[in-house]
Amino acid sequence: MTSEPSASLAIYAFEALDEATRAIAEVLDIETVLQLIVDRVRVLVDARYAALGIADSKGRIERFITAGITLEERLRIGPLPQGHGLLGLIIREGRSLRIPDIAAHPGSSGFPPNHPAMQSLLGVPIIVHGRPVGDFYLTEKQGEPEFTAADQRIVELFARHAGIAIENARLHDRVATLAVIDERDRIGRDLHDGIIQSLYGVGLSLEDIEQLMLDEPAQAAARVDAAIDAIHIAIADIRHFILGLRPSLAGTHDLVGSLAALVESSRLATLIDLEFEADVDLGAIRRLDDAVTTQLIHLAREALSNVMRHSKASRATVRLSGDEAAIHLTISDNGVGFEPPTDGRADHQGIANMRERAAAIGGLMQIESERMAGTRIIVDVPNRQETLPS
Repeated sequence: MTSEPSASLAIYAFEALDEATRAIAEVLDIETVLQLIVDRVRVLVDARYAALGIADSKGRIERFITAGITLEERLRIGPLPQGHGLLGLIIREGRSLRIPDIAAHPGSSGFPPNHPAMQSLLGVPIIVHGRPVGDFYLTEKQGEPEFTAADQRIVELFARHAGIAIENARLHDRVATLAVIDERDRIGRDLHDGIIQSLYGVGLSLEDIEQLMLDEPAQAAARVDAAIDAIHIAIADIRHFILGLRPSLAGTHDLVGSLAALVESSRLATLIDLEFEADVDLGAIRRLDDAVTTQLIHLAREALSNVMRHSKASRATVRLSGDEAAIHLTISDNGVGFEPPTDGRADHQGIANMRERAAAIGGLMQIESERMAGTRIIVDVPNRQETLPS
C-alpha cells in the first residue's frame, strides 16, 4: 500500500466515517460504536491488529476493545493491560507515536505470555475536553515496515470521533443517573408527605397509651382502634404506592385500558367510590406517543393518591375525553376542597409534580377547588404525533 490512499480506500474511509458519525448520533451502545470504529480503522490503515483502550481517572485501562484477534487468543493472553509501557505513555503524554519496532523503544514494557508478536506501532491518544482518556493502538502494518503520516491522520480523525462517542456515553449515563435521583426524590417526598406522616401520627397517638389504659381504659381502647384503622389505611396506601411503581400501567398505547386498570387497582386501597369514564376517539388514543400515555398515567395516579389521602371525599371520577386535536383528562371529587397555591408551591399534595408532568408533554393543568365543594384537576394535552420525552 502506498502512503497516499487510493480512490477506493478514500471512498471506504468516507463511508466508515459516515457510519461512525451516524452510530454516535443514534446514541448506540458505546461498546458497539467503539468496536465499529476499531474495525474500520484497522482496515483503513492496513494494520493486522487494532485496539482501543479507555483509562480510568488513575490511568489504568478499564475497557479494551480489539480487532484482528480472536476471543480465544484474548483469553490466552490473560487480564486487560494495566496501562504500563507504550499504552500508558500515549495516554500520559497525550501525543501520537509511530514506531517501526516496539521492542526497541525505551518506553516498551514487553508483551505478556501468549501475546501475538508485534513490531510496528501507531498509537494515537483519545482526547475529551483536552484530557487524554484512552488511546488507539494499531500494530503490524501490512506490507510496509511502519505506519505512515497519512495513516496517522486517519487514525487521529477517528480518535476524535471515539472521544465524542465516549463523552456522549458519559453524558447519557449522567442524565440517566439524574433522572433516577429525581424520581427517587419525588418518591421520597410522596412517602414522607403521606405514608410516613400517617405512621408518625399513629406513633404519637400511642405514646401514652400505657398510662391511658390505667386511667381511662375506654378512651385507650378507642385510641387503639383508631390506630389500627390508621395502620390499615397506611398498609392500603403502601400497596397502592407499590402498584403505582409497577410499569404495567404505563408505557403502552392503550391509555383507556391503563386508566381503567389504575382506577380498579385504586379501589382496593380506599373506601371512596371511584369511577372511570371515557368519551374519546379510540383511533386518536392508539396513535398517542408512549411518553404522553406514560405521563398521563403517572399524573392520574398522583391525582388519585391525593384524593385518597387528603380529600375526605365519598366519590371521585377519572374522565378521559378527546379527539384528533386534543386529549382531556379530568380527576374530580366531592371532598373538602382546598385553596390551590398560586405561587408554584405544591405543599404536600404533589401539585408541582403533576404540573411538571403535564408540561413535559406540552400540556396544561388547571385546578378548580373550593372549600367543602370538591376539586377538579383538568389536564389538556395537544394530540401531536411526535416523540416527546418520557
